[in-house]
Amino acid sequence: MSEAEAAAAEAGSMASLVALLSKSCYQVPPSAVPPMLDCILVSTGLSPSSLFASLLHDFPLILKDIINGGDNLDADKRLHLVSLMGAFCHLLKKTGVGCDAMGSFVWGCFLPLAKVLPPLQHDLLNQIIDSIMGVVIQTRAWEVIEATLVPIFLRSIGISMGMLHNDDLDFFEWSSNSSHQNLSHVMIDPLMDKELFLSPSDSFKLPTSCNVLTVILEASLQYMQTYILPKSAERKGCIADKFVKVLIWELCNMIERMLLHSSEHRSCAIGLLPIILKALPANCSFEISIRGKKHEFSWEYFFTRLWNCCRNLFSIGPLERREAYNILSLYFSFSWSKEECEDADSIIKTDKFDIRAEKEFWDEIKIGLVDKENLVRKQSLHILKMALNLQGGTNSISSISKRDSNEKCSAPHGVTKREKWAYKEAKSLGVGNLPMIDDLINNSQQYWDAFVLLYEMLEEYGTHLVEAAWNHQVSLLFKFSGSYFNVGNSISNVQNRFEIYGETFDWLSILWERGLLHDNPQVRCLIMQSFLDINWENYENYIKSVPETFVFGPFMEGLNDSIHHKEFGVKGVYMSRVIEGAAQFLRCYVSFVAPRKYIAFLCNLASIAKHQSFGRAGLMALAECIASAASGFGILNRVRNESFKVTFPMEFVSEMENRTDKIELLDIFRYVIESSKQHFNPSYRLQVCGKILEAAVYVVCPFDIPLEILLLFISAFPKEFTDYGGQLRVTVQRWLSGCGYKDRCANCCNNEINLWKSLYDFPESFVSNNIDVSLTYDDEDLSAWESEASRWAKVLFLVIKEEHPMEPIFVFIRNSSTNILKQNHDTRYTVVKFLILVLSVILELHRAMERTVEYGNKARTNTENAFPVVVDDLGFIDDISVKLSDEFLYLLDDLVQFAKQSCSVFWSDVVTEDTALPGAVKGKLGGPSQRRLSVSATAAVLQAMMSVKAISLILWWCNQIRRNAPHNSAFTFLWQFFWTTTRASCPCSEMEAEISLAAYEALVSVVRVLASLYFPHLFNLVKENEQLFSETEGKPQLDYMCVSFIENINVLLGSGILARTRRAVLLDIKWACLESLLSISSCALKNGFNLEENYKFFSDDTLKCIFSDLVESLENAGESCVLPMLRSLRMLFVLVAKVATKAVVSNCQLVDSQMMWNLVHSSWILHISCNKRRVASIAALLSSVLHPFVFNDENMHQTDTAPGPLKWFIENLLEEGAKSPRTIRLTALHLTGLWLSNPRIIKFYLKELKLLSLYGSVAFDEDFEAELTDNNDARLEVSLLARSPDPELTEAFINTELYARVSVAVLFFKLADLARIVGSPNEDAICISAQESGKLFLLELLDSVVNDKNLAKELYKKYSSIHRRKIRAWQIICVLSPFVEEDIVGKVVEYLYVSLNRNNLPAVRQYLETFAINIYLKFPSLVKEQLVPILRDYDMRQQALSSYVFIAANVILKSSKDVQSSHLDELFPPLVPLLTSHHHSLRGFTQLLVFQILHKLFPLLNYASSEMLPLEKRCFEDLKTYLARNSDCARLRASMEGYLDAYDPNSSATPAGIFINRVEEDDFECVPTSLMEQVLKFLNDVREDLRCSMAKDAVTIRNETLNFNGDKHCKENLSGGIEGTMLKDMFSDFQKKITFTKHDNRGNEASFLYGNNETYKKMAEIERDDLLLDQLLQSSRSSLDRQKTSRQNFILVASLLDRIPNLAGLARTCEVFRASGLAIADTKIINDKQFQLISVTAEKWVPIIEVPLDSIKAYLQKKKREGFSVLGLEQTANSVPLDQYIFPKKMVLVLGREKEGIPVDVIHILDACIEIPQFGVVRSLNVHVSGAIALWEYTRQQRSQ
Repeated sequence: MSEAEAAAAEAGSMASLVALLSKSCYQVPPSAVPPMLDCILVSTGLSPSSLFASLLHDFPLILKDIINGGDNLDADKRLHLVSLMGAFCHLLKKTGVGCDAMGSFVWGCFLPLAKVLPPLQHDLLNQIIDSIMGVVIQTRAWEVIEATLVPIFLRSIGISMGMLHNDDLDFFEWSSNSSHQNLSHVMIDPLMDKELFLSPSDSFKLPTSCNVLTVILEASLQYMQTYILPKSAERKGCIADKFVKVLIWELCNMIERMLLHSSEHRSCAIGLLPIILKALPANCSFEISIRGKKHEFSWEYFFTRLWNCCRNLFSIGPLERREAYNILSLYFSFSWSKEECEDADSIIKTDKFDIRAEKEFWDEIKIGLVDKENLVRKQSLHILKMALNLQGGTNSISSISKRDSNEKCSAPHGVTKREKWAYKEAKSLGVGNLPMIDDLINNSQQYWDAFVLLYEMLEEYGTHLVEAAWNHQVSLLFKFSGSYFNVGNSISNVQNRFEIYGETFDWLSILWERGLLHDNPQVRCLIMQSFLDINWENYENYIKSVPETFVFGPFMEGLNDSIHHKEFGVKGVYMSRVIEGAAQFLRCYVSFVAPRKYIAFLCNLASIAKHQSFGRAGLMALAECIASAASGFGILNRVRNESFKVTFPMEFVSEMENRTDKIELLDIFRYVIESSKQHFNPSYRLQVCGKILEAAVYVVCPFDIPLEILLLFISAFPKEFTDYGGQLRVTVQRWLSGCGYKDRCANCCNNEINLWKSLYDFPESFVSNNIDVSLTYDDEDLSAWESEASRWAKVLFLVIKEEHPMEPIFVFIRNSSTNILKQNHDTRYTVVKFLILVLSVILELHRAMERTVEYGNKARTNTENAFPVVVDDLGFIDDISVKLSDEFLYLLDDLVQFAKQSCSVFWSDVVTEDTALPGAVKGKLGGPSQRRLSVSATAAVLQAMMSVKAISLILWWCNQIRRNAPHNSAFTFLWQFFWTTTRASCPCSEMEAEISLAAYEALVSVVRVLASLYFPHLFNLVKENEQLFSETEGKPQLDYMCVSFIENINVLLGSGILARTRRAVLLDIKWACLESLLSISSCALKNGFNLEENYKFFSDDTLKCIFSDLVESLENAGESCVLPMLRSLRMLFVLVAKVATKAVVSNCQLVDSQMMWNLVHSSWILHISCNKRRVASIAALLSSVLHPFVFNDENMHQTDTAPGPLKWFIENLLEEGAKSPRTIRLTALHLTGLWLSNPRIIKFYLKELKLLSLYGSVAFDEDFEAELTDNNDARLEVSLLARSPDPELTEAFINTELYARVSVAVLFFKLADLARIVGSPNEDAICISAQESGKLFLLELLDSVVNDKNLAKELYKKYSSIHRRKIRAWQIICVLSPFVEEDIVGKVVEYLYVSLNRNNLPAVRQYLETFAINIYLKFPSLVKEQLVPILRDYDMRQQALSSYVFIAANVILKSSKDVQSSHLDELFPPLVPLLTSHHHSLRGFTQLLVFQILHKLFPLLNYASSEMLPLEKRCFEDLKTYLARNSDCARLRASMEGYLDAYDPNSSATPAGIFINRVEEDDFECVPTSLMEQVLKFLNDVREDLRCSMAKDAVTIRNETLNFNGDKHCKENLSGGIEGTMLKDMFSDFQKKITFTKHDNRGNEASFLYGNNETYKKMAEIERDDLLLDQLLQSSRSSLDRQKTSRQNFILVASLLDRIPNLAGLARTCEVFRASGLAIADTKIINDKQFQLISVTAEKWVPIIEVPLDSIKAYLQKKKREGFSVLGLEQTANSVPLDQYIFPKKMVLVLGREKEGIPVDVIHILDACIEIPQFGVVRSLNVHVSGAIALWEYTRQQRSQ
């Protein structure tokens, strides 16, 4: 064979051997690979190197076959790879020391494998690296690892962070200086080039690189610790030592860079840190040389850089914060011995680094402790405990002097029971290592123990533990806070350092913050109350240490929590105890704020409103705190100034707040006021605004504030508060006049003059054109100018007084008007601004005059504001008005000329077509302030509109002041403007249409003024000078005006030129103008317009046209035009109706049934589409559709058998109103007024009246009153509704759910007055209709309460809906009692009898009784006929009999004198037997009433003619004496509080008597407590006192029995006398009874005595039966004994539980686990059906014993004496997890209450507490479930034994 063939054969055999070896590795476990290789080497004679080379050559193909399956390697493939790597490592060890083979293995085997291994195969990779490191350690091949693996994987990490340049890597020259540079020839997979491993684009995955380096370093460290001596002399120069140090250096540098990179890099860096920290003890400091440079390393240097990384991470985000906490946790786990580092040959000498000395570290811990994420809080707490060394063990920062645990500690004297419980709880939790509550914490270690305990309790423990320990521990922390700097040598220097940085109140604020933001509302209330209960005035040195961040953050956020303000808003009082406490705290807190920081503090406090969304209570709390803080500043300022004046040494800061701070403060105050406007209740807003104003008065002088800012602030207050008569007006006036605290300003008088100068200069500066010479503006500019001028006018009339004349304003108007109006080209002034200024003065004066009329022109004193006894004199308003009217009349002619010039834009072509629209209005829509005109055209149009508006308003104002003033030119101009506008031609372009729309917009004010000024002389003036009516001769005067207006505006609407939203604006204008046009007739009549015969304003056709137009438009009406349309409809009905004796229209039928159907359908569609919360629109709808003119017509309500249009509308309205409280209340107001005017209509609405009577929404519409106060339209429309029959009564209920029912009651109460006139000379049809309607409604209601399915129910719950409806029905029936007449009394009494004999609650029965009393008093003959026989029916149910007793007694007492004696004779005898009733309530009730009769009427029994008192007289005397003197009867009468004396059946059946005397605290349908209820309450209280007394005696006896049973000495004494006797078994001890038959009854005694044989036979039979019975008993006893012995020795104590499902479930659980007993508080509960349903007969098989609450402790102590271990299932500080506790065999397990847990006094008796580990969010289990889990664990442990 040739050499080539031999070589080929050898290669083939080697290949087959390698394939066989690879296959074997797949089948052989890794541990068997080395022996297998040894056998192969021996058997084949191959060298290890040749086999290694062949295996390495074929490895790429083998690896490819293994990896082909994908990333998921199964177990077989993983074992295959481990075995292959084991084979390589074994062959390397066999080869010996050789870097070539090792390098070939790394490049050809390991790196390709690491490249292709999935990232999830870390365990496999670690196992392989461990094997490789074992080879390295054995072969000392450190240079290979140094030259290959470490640089490659470090480079991969660097490349992943973008470190592409070698200069960035310190390890680049590792291999360049290595002695092994000849590794390039090693065998490498051709598919995996060497450059591929170093390529940036194909580097190793980051987790793989970090994992490899970690294992390398860990193996190296293990080698160093195992094989190398730790002495520096022997380690120096060691290759492994150098390798480890350089690797540590490189990894530390890399970790620092990774921590500041991506999240993945940080995660891998944190994974590297543990091994680095593990390496540091042996390498505390060293020097290394890289690239010829020496580098120094020390652990202090490394930790410093780590801390810098953490600081950067804290500032990035929440995820980075958590990673920084992980780093800190690893830092504190670095706990090598200090001596080890000191003994090392340390070359580097650095300062000691302790992170606890860094202030920023403690700040970050505090931030983490209050973080929103639970995980972050836990991490922070964990780090805090590590920093303080609170983890347990011996390494504590400071030693704690511990007391003997067996020492008996007693609670201190003079503390409450709750505080004692807290003391015991703290002791039981292991925290209270202090003997007394009032002792101080001795050292900081105890401080931190208490802090951590409280924090953990807030995070983990139950509420009851927080309640028990909180006040106790916080008080200790609080006392320690002032003395911790003086602790002395008891703490270490390190702790001294970090305590200085950690202010103790900062840590207390953390506890308060966590408590105030706790998930449990009870805990939040506890913490808040605990904080506010601190008497801060006694802790002046402490309060200044409370951080401002806590006050502005958690504290204010807690005040915004509604749980703290349960009483807020009750009875209209918007205050709570928490708010008062918070205000008191702020007042004390600000006393320590530096003077120069006053304003800044208030700004920060008030600006919280900008960052949080406050509720009503929260905003009130904020306002109260602001006022309180400001008042504290004000007091300090006064004290400071007074001290300065008397030269006391106090800090005085001149001008302590600059203007910028004051301006910012007022701006924030304004924001708070604006925030209050979202809450509509005016009383609430008044209180908030008052507090903010009070704060401003205290800290800001108005003379230091620029006028613009001052105007903005004052204008933020609602007008009703600062207008004349407003509650805040006088306060604002005093503040603005400088009469507050004048010591605030050094030169107050001069500053006040400056304020007036600013107000006088405002008109000039406002009117001047300082902005734009081009004089272009738009609607938004106008709106801003109007607001600015309005603010100025408001403040002007606030500060004005008689000594502050308006002369400068008058002079400006007089001098400037001519120049401004006549010189329009003068660009120095803006004419529109001048007109706006004039109008603002007029409007403010008009508002002042209205308020003057409302409140009366007299001096008033407002005692509720900040400055009492301040007079607000309004007498000068009239003088100012007259002077201003003269000035306005002077400029009116000039203004008319100016308006004529300006208005030429409307009907001439002076405006050229301009298609360049502003950018804001280029769309298709447009809007009211987005005119589709050019900028110049917009300015011209607005100027014309403003001039017309100014003429209209000035003319109206002057006419109000001077009726006969000369203003003919202005009136003529307005008429001309109207006709010119309404006769204008149709526009042809969009610009022309926009200009026409603007003209109509100006026409709104014109028509309103013309309507109000329609005086005869003015109208005649126009008629004489203008031929305006030449075309209308023979027609009504206003007819042509309306026709012209409607036709012209409809043409413009229908042209289609205007945009859609602009058409909507024009529609609003149309209906507003039409409303004014229709009102001209009524205004003319009011102004003295005399109508001639057959004179009319409108023609029939015009009114029909208007009516049709309105009906058609109502369906699609927009919200803004609803009110004008409905008002127009209402005025249309007024015009159609006959007014007084003359008609304003022709007398014809303009409104028929079909037109009304169209109207109601359109109105209904409008109503359901409108906002139901708008009072004005609802009221306008009612007053217009349900107008009295159409309501009087019966055909509108009923036509034949079908409902009419109005009935249909009302039915739908009330049905929908059941869901809308405002709708039904306003409907009730209007309808009751209409029904009172038209009683004959009531018969059509009995169903609706019943619905209103039974209606009662639980909603309280608090905003209703606010809308009436704020909205003038709402107030006006409600005033136009039909007036209530009794406004004084119904106004009290307008905003409550009672209003509908009160309205119905008042209606029929007034109708009853009309019904009483029937039969008198004044009788008329209305009176007869009133009587008939009352009868019909009474019978309807009585039929409902007797026959209705719900109202007739006898079984119903108290306060249920049925209960409420019954009360409502009988309240109205009582009001209807006057309508009972002879014709219906029989039917009424029949209904009454049925109702009284049914079961009803006392709240209902008292109304039945009142109604019955009134019936019997009105018809005395019924007493003898019906009432007496009923009283003699003694089999009647007790409830009904009690009612008839009450009825009879009151009929006797309240009847008239002429029938009282007969009633007494007839009714008193049936009452006397009831004094002996077996029903205690009836007996007591009768005693009370009989005494009342005897006490008042006994003198009527006259027996003066008899010398000797008859028997009856003496009986009554003794009965009266007994009832008067018996103590129990006297107590019963005293508890009634004069109820019978005050009771009046007549007034109790009136609306006032039923509804007016309401008890707000427990108001329930205005129902007073009935007499029967009071009697029952008294009897129950007496019975409860007796029961409690008996229970206490029983407990005392039972406890004595338990003590007796537990006393062994007593047992021995008792058992001594019977020693040696056998006790009977209780199961076999029974009595044998002999029962004779009826035949044996005779003489059985004799037979027995004489030994009758029959008797003996029977006795023998009985004996045999007894033997059988004995056998059965013996068998039963044996069975019971076996059952008893099979029970487990545990007893479950559930006496603290009261819920039946839990107790029944526990009974079932105890039976399943064979419990020895179940203890409950009351064994009667086992008879409950619910208990038996859940327990499924378990109570029959498990012993259930009764252990009341008072006997639990005695019972547990007894069981302890019997050898039982007493355990509790409860979470405490020392509780043991259930899975870690070993149960004793004899056990008593106590379960706690469902919420509160086990009481503190019971916990002290327990031997141990067990808790069930929980991992969820809810962190609580049902008590039955918890008990079942614990019992199963006990059973499992017993079974395993």
